Amino acid sequence: MPPTITAFESSPDRGRGHARDMRVRWALEEVGQPYDVRLLSFAAMKAPAHRALHPFGQIPTYEDGDLALFESGAIVLHIAERHDGLLPKDANARAHAIAWMFAALSTMEPPIVELTMAMLFERDKSWYAERLPMLQERVRTRLGELSRHISDADWLDGAFSAGDLLMVTVLRRLNNSGLLDGYPLVAAYVARGEARPAFRRAFDAQLAVFTAASRS
Repeated sequence: MPPTITAFESSPDRGRGHARDMRVRWALEEVGQPYDVRLLSFAAMKAPAHRALHPFGQIPTYEDGDLALFESGAIVLHIAERHDGLLPKDANARAHAIAWMFAALSTMEPPIVELTMAMLFERDKSWYAERLPMLQERVRTRLGELSRHISDADWLDGAFSAGDLLMVTVLRRLNNSGLLDGYPLVAAYVARGEARPAFRRAFDAQLAVFTAASRS
């Protein structure tokens, strides 16, 4: 039986590929592992049956036999460790790739999510105009540091890895912000990730769910 992941029945990102099941779909596509998807409403995500899999009532989850996992980064790491293609064989290179997975989720993602959430939900607040430049500067600092690291390389540390997969999904949240325009090396890096056939398959699969929900 293929593993089963959970995803939004109707994604709040309107099919842009930002929901975190995208990371897991992409990882599974990269390693050539078929998978099933169980779609959940927002109410079902908070129900006891789903909280037994994910204590915080979110998506994605991953079930394979008697193993159940939550947190997209942990799921991607599990997939990468079980299959060839997302982590190097060399022990030191493998450690570097895993370090970049943590960097994507712990260093890059928090300021990006804080900025995008403010832009979505805080525009009507009296302090929004004063707070926005501070949030943007935090993101710009990280983008500058990442740009200097990437330089003229295609990927973060040698060949494409799970670190790149997570980093690209994090950075894609900035696609409509205009911030990537000032960092062409980072923008080109994101575009390389989005051009991978496995990414396209994962994106199309996630978009198909939103499209079907919109028609119903």
